[in-house]
Amino acid sequence: MQRPVYMDVQKNGRTGQIWGNRIWCVEMKPLFYSFCAFIMLMLCVPYTALAQDAGGGAPPVTAPGKQTHIKVLLQPEMDIVRPGDTVMLAFIMRPDTGWHGYWKNPGDAGYGMQAKWTLPDGVTAGELQYPVPKPWVAFGLMNYVFEEDYAVLVPVKIDTDIAAGQYLDIAVALEWLACTDKVCVPESGTFQTSIVTGNGSEGAVRTQRFDALREKLPAPLGSMGRFAVDGDTVRIAIPYPENGKLEKPYFFPATTNAIDYGAPMRVYRNGQNIIVEAMADAGPASQLGELETLQGVLKIAPDFGLGVVAEKGSVTAGGELLYTSGTDNDAAGASEASLLLLAAALGGAVLGGLLLNIMPCVFPILSLKAISLAKIGGDEHAARREAIAYTIGVMLVCVALGAVMLGLRAAGEQVGWAFQLQDARVVFVLLLVVTAIAFNLAGLFEIGTLAIGNDRAASGGTPGAFWTGALAAFVATPCTGPFMAVAMGSALVLPPLAAMLVFAGLGLGLALPFLALGFIPALRQLMPKPGAWMETFRKIMSLPMFLTALALLWLMGQLSGSNALVLALMAAMLLAFFLWWAGQRQRQGKAGALWIALPLAGLALAGIYGMSQLAADTDTGRSGAGRNTNDILPSEPYSATRLAQLRAEGRAVFAYFTADWCVTCKVNEAAAIEREETAKAFTSADIAVLKGDWTRRDAEITRYLEANGRSGVPLYVYYPADGEPQILPQILTPGMLADLAK
Repeated sequence: MQRPVYMDVQKNGRTGQIWGNRIWCVEMKPLFYSFCAFIMLMLCVPYTALAQDAGGGAPPVTAPGKQTHIKVLLQPEMDIVRPGDTVMLAFIMRPDTGWHGYWKNPGDAGYGMQAKWTLPDGVTAGELQYPVPKPWVAFGLMNYVFEEDYAVLVPVKIDTDIAAGQYLDIAVALEWLACTDKVCVPESGTFQTSIVTGNGSEGAVRTQRFDALREKLPAPLGSMGRFAVDGDTVRIAIPYPENGKLEKPYFFPATTNAIDYGAPMRVYRNGQNIIVEAMADAGPASQLGELETLQGVLKIAPDFGLGVVAEKGSVTAGGELLYTSGTDNDAAGASEASLLLLAAALGGAVLGGLLLNIMPCVFPILSLKAISLAKIGGDEHAARREAIAYTIGVMLVCVALGAVMLGLRAAGEQVGWAFQLQDARVVFVLLLVVTAIAFNLAGLFEIGTLAIGNDRAASGGTPGAFWTGALAAFVATPCTGPFMAVAMGSALVLPPLAAMLVFAGLGLGLALPFLALGFIPALRQLMPKPGAWMETFRKIMSLPMFLTALALLWLMGQLSGSNALVLALMAAMLLAFFLWWAGQRQRQGKAGALWIALPLAGLALAGIYGMSQLAADTDTGRSGAGRNTNDILPSEPYSATRLAQLRAEGRAVFAYFTADWCVTCKVNEAAAIEREETAKAFTSADIAVLKGDWTRRDAEITRYLEANGRSGVPLYVYYPADGEPQILPQILTPGMLADLAK
């Protein structure tokens, strides 16, 4: 997607540039572009999901009303089971009024129930079996949900080798998502039950109750269906009696990433077949072209459906139209709500991007922006060209980051905004770029795109403005500020095109000050005129870039350990040597600086490979249970299970989510969280503290952020002993936290 951008910039570059008494060689331009290209290309490197499991030793979460919005009860069909038989277990799910749970394929958003079993030897749990869900549309997204009480069944096989009279303790750690039309809350709990091996006719048997639960499961169809892909249409032929009754038939696809869930679905009767026509999934994670079978459930009446397995084949189109989804009365309301959400998210993104210009996390790249502002000069056309180029650079990076994030999420990855700084390889490449820029500003060598002389400004440094904007966006957007957090969280539940508008709005907000300077002469007149002072200013501005490089080195150590830190430091030293050699040749007026791109490319590739190997050997999970006693405010690692336990105990909880690369997080921790007065106030009020460290990607934390309408850190949530949770502002003060203890 970005390759044409790189090619256009290179084609438009000039062959030489006089700057002061030095010559900028055109051979150095590909060097700088290659570094910037590495940043963008690294975003396309596949990420390995780092899903975190819930703890297995927590007590059952059954206290009503405080910790869950969907109550769960685990119950076996019988208490005594013969060896060799299978016993059915049921998770009885009871949503609160206005809340709902999700089917195994949740649709456009959400996730189904996940189970981690702890079973005795010889006991095996099968797949979760769901009843027939309901389609539910919110903000233009189609979801498959349960709004009333429902049960998820699972068969458990008892091996024939188990002797009679054995007590079999079964435990399962569950995670599920509870949602309303406004908010989602990830919930979890550990549940236990026991069965005894013996004569199955003895003990409690709940056959009548379980028969009622089985009746709501999809019935096996008994014959194979067929499916075919015709352009952007998927047709599914399902065998069904010609005179069989149907009431608003609907097909729920169990196979993910095959059809577009939200597109209208048409159901026809064609002889002895029901023909379902749906739009093919055209997303980046679509697997339709690779499928040999497609599975799902055909709802033929309320709460009753047929389990369908269709193999690839030929399907006759058309017939008697029975039902078209998406024509219900709530479609217009959903569309209106979606537009309102988009407008609010877009406005928040623009404001959030604008405020990023003054957020602490943007300070390291202010030197680049200051140089860009100073070199605009008085040329009206040059100023506008550079402003537009800068804006395009910012917006392209924001949209690219958003597109990659949505693509990874569509592929099943639990990632959020700022995901790029959770990968040591991306941080390594960014370290090389920042180091090169720092030495360029210090005068070790020259890159024309960063030159700031009068001639460069007068002739219009559009490539420099473009890459300055691109780098500014890449480094700045990981910080989440006011307005931006809600906007980025909303983007995760909007359709892809609408989400891309939100990301573009973020870039526009970030670029607005520079855009205003380019198009409003009165503002530019307030800027100092270019002159000899800029040489000194340029060198002074190298200091923030060197500090940024140090921060990236520290982050490297946090992500992948001391070995990665040493490797990155060695790479930075080699980079400095190659840049010094290039600078020497430039001062002597010699060509051939292009050859330096080859060893630098090799250095970058070798470093990326080394970081990948170190990452594979590093424990990327969070530390286990236990308290972080090195902090002034002691805390425990966040987990949904631990949060539920503390709330069940009736304790107040302060949960905060941070990352080592988030400057705003660190400022808040120094100014408000890690302070003696805060620790004393929390201790006296018996407020438990949970810390979610998102430095490395963590699926459980990502789900929590998403459930609270966020896509990045920081996030601060206070759970009073009794009452609803409160999301605190993203800029904290000591008094604000102390007031929680009153």
